[in-house]
Amino acid sequence: MLTSATALQAAPVGQSERIGLLDALRGFAILGILLMNIPGFGLPSGVGFDPSLWNEFGSANFSLWYYVNLIPEGTQRAIFSMLFGAGIILFSTRAEKKLDGSLPADYFLRRQLWLMVFGLIDVWIFLWFGDILFDYACLGIVMFAFRRLPGKHLLIGAAICLLLMMGRETRDLYKDKAMIATGEAIAAIDTTKTKLTEQQKEQLSAMTDFRDRSSKAKKLKRTEKSIRKTTGSYGDAYEYRGDLYMGFMVRFVYLGAWDVLAFMFLGMALFKMNILTGQGPMKQYWIMTIAGLTIGLGLSWLRVQNFIKYDFNAFNIAKNETFDLYTLSRTARSVGLLGLLMLMYRSGWFSRLFNLMKPVGQMAFTNYLTQSILCGLIFYGVGFGLYGKLQRIEVYYVVLGIWVLQIVWSHLWLRYFNFGPFEWLWRSLTYWKWQPLRKQEKGSLAAASVSA
Repeated sequence: MLTSATALQAAPVGQSERIGLLDALRGFAILGILLMNIPGFGLPSGVGFDPSLWNEFGSANFSLWYYVNLIPEGTQRAIFSMLFGAGIILFSTRAEKKLDGSLPADYFLRRQLWLMVFGLIDVWIFLWFGDILFDYACLGIVMFAFRRLPGKHLLIGAAICLLLMMGRETRDLYKDKAMIATGEAIAAIDTTKTKLTEQQKEQLSAMTDFRDRSSKAKKLKRTEKSIRKTTGSYGDAYEYRGDLYMGFMVRFVYLGAWDVLAFMFLGMALFKMNILTGQGPMKQYWIMTIAGLTIGLGLSWLRVQNFIKYDFNAFNIAKNETFDLYTLSRTARSVGLLGLLMLMYRSGWFSRLFNLMKPVGQMAFTNYLTQSILCGLIFYGVGFGLYGKLQRIEVYYVVLGIWVLQIVWSHLWLRYFNFGPFEWLWRSLTYWKWQPLRKQEKGSLAAASVSA
């Protein structure tokens, strides 16, 4: 059992120990994540990533899809993962300075297990199939083992994970290409003269199933189903969106884990090399920005052009694409965007913007979960049922509204309270002790956030 002295030592860090830049970066990332997640909340299945389904070509809706997919797509999640990696180091090093023995590891493990619970709540209560908290909870435990490695070794870890992910993506692409080529060759056989074997029938069926699933007619059917289920009863939405999450979980185990691990490794490395804290040489930030955005946007442009060229048909894309550009493009753009934010910070010209984002980042956990709650109330059948009823550009008006709400709410809340409400609950559960919430409470601790 903990003594009172140990319990005090184990409490969250004080305001003076916070790193304001990390809070601001977390604020940018948490708002940016909604920019990426909103199609999953408000647009029917497939429509969010395929403007051909609603014939959006030549409209403002198409332009919005184009530039979102060209520039920020995937970058906010990557930066958020980097910051979570840095948060692991912050939490563990501060705990290890204050506590002896296995207590720092005990607190960290308890913190991750509670995060796992919150992730499950986000999926199965708030019905957000794109939740990232459960992934962070599981993989953060893995990353704890690497927290003491030097920055260069952590960079090697990030590179290995990225290579494994790209290798898997490329293997999957060429597996699909081989399946298509084999199926088309079998389809060309004159079955009046040559009887197909059972294996050939299976190979032909696999190809035709892939081709049919990629057709516009099939995609529109899935779109109609998603609208019907999501705007129906809570039970309908629970069943449908839960199934979507389970499909994503299979992909996570198969491929997505390398994604999260790579960017956690990268965030830990950049933190240890003082790049993530804004103390690196300006030359490094310029290189990150210019090289990252040049390479990333170039690859992203090629990727988007492929979508348009093959009319967003996954079958035709797989048949004609030679290399999956997503991971390389996203990684480069994420590094470039991070470098640009650092240049903005170091210039001093954007100090008001970074100060505006700090409270949003301090309440990142609360803001992430309330995005799921607010979007559920706006779009699902248990709320206003606007899922599938708004144009793409109108869905992004909702994003702007939530951004304004969360910026204002974060500033007002932290005037009077030490923590965001979900941060307070998470920390209280982690330390098995209710943390002082109101700032005027005697002996209260300042708001602290060592993780995203």
